[in-house]
Parts: sequence; C-alpha cells; structure tokens
Amino acid sequence: MRVRLSGGHFRMLNEKLYTCSGKDAFNLFKDDPQLFDVYHAGYQEQMSRWPEQPVNIIIKWLKSRNSSLVVADFGCGNAHLARNVKNKVYSMDLVSNDPSVIACDMSHTPLDSGSVDVAVFCLSLMGTNFPSYLQEASRVLKPCGWLLIAEVRSRFDPNNGGADPEKFTIAVKNLGFSLVSKDFTNKMFVLFYFKKKEAASKVKNIEWPELKPCIYKRR
Repeated sequence: MRVRLSGGHFRMLNEKLYTCSGKDAFNLFKDDPQLFDVYHAGYQEQMSRWPEQPVNIIIKWLKSRNSSLVVADFGCGNAHLARNVKNKVYSMDLVSNDPSVIACDMSHTPLDSGSVDVAVFCLSLMGTNFPSYLQEASRVLKPCGWLLIAEVRSRFDPNNGGADPEKFTIAVKNLGFSLVSKDFTNKMFVLFYFKKKEAASKVKNIEWPELKPCIYKRR
C-alpha cells in the first residue's frame, strides 16, 4: 500500500512539475520540502528501469576534458554528477538536502554572469517556462562555453506529439549557440551538445516549441 501511495504521489508531483512554472515549483517544495523527497524517490525508481543513464554519459564526456572546467548542473537531483567528476560543480535544484546543493529557481540562479564553462540540463527541462532556464544558462556561461541537454526521447518525437528537434535546435541557436552535435541513438533519451558563440547577438522574440510533458501512466 505504501509503495502504491508513493507511486501515486510521484505521478502527481511529476505532472505538476511539467505543467507549472519553475517559480511555482520552487514555492511548492519550499512550502513542503518532504514532497521533494517523495518526487526523487519515485524518479530514482523510474530511472532504475533504464538500461543506460544519461548523467553517466555526461560524466564520461566531462572526464574526457580538462577537469578545470567549471560546471553548472541545473536540476541536479542527488548531485550524482558532482560526486563523480573532479570539476568544480555548482549543483542546483529546487530543494537542498545537501550543503553542496544550491536551492533556487532555475531561471534565477545566484551564479555570476560568465562564470561557468559547462551548463548541464539532464532530464531537467521541466516547467512551462523552460526557455527561461536556457536563457539563464546562457547568462552564466562564458563565451565558447558548453550547453549539454539530455531529455526524454518522447519529448522530441513530433510523430507522437513531441517537439520538432529541428525547431528546438533553431530556438537554442537564436539564443546565441551553435549546435556541435546531437545523439538520437538511445531509445530512452536524446542528447544535444551546444556551444555558446564567442560574440553573438541574440534574436528577440524567439519561437520556442512546446516540450511534451513526460507523464507516467497509472498502473
């Protein structure tokens, strides 16, 4: 009964996080931090079914580069990334149960402008105002900094209600990035590797595609 109840709470919270703004999500967990634990317990249970974890691919990518690169992990969860690399990592999420994690709204972080080399969004572009998270990443990234995005594959499947990946790529480019590569080989998730242009003028009124919420069905 407890497992079933927790699963129901997870589905409710998951749907809420995908369909509300980041500010509303931050206030939700601020009012009741225990909900964050319920959500992440359910999240970890779901991730345990995946044969490969996107965060581990990102960790491998970071390990192949200079450990002096400063990383901002937007929506870090249990800060798995920070614990597995030598880099300086700013781990950020809506709630902090760990002194190393910064609790904040992902569209308004306390990081200085141009202070990080790599911005990571690993299954964390949740919320109706997700473009503002990417705008914040652009602000804190240094020129030529990296933007790594891993997301659930179904969110980028236009044949099943997902966003057109090309339209998403164009929107990020208009934010001042160039696409270095993308990986759609995994059945569960997709990866985008963008790089911030050294001197780029951002396009006003960027047309962002809607990202399909990842809603888990009740069993």
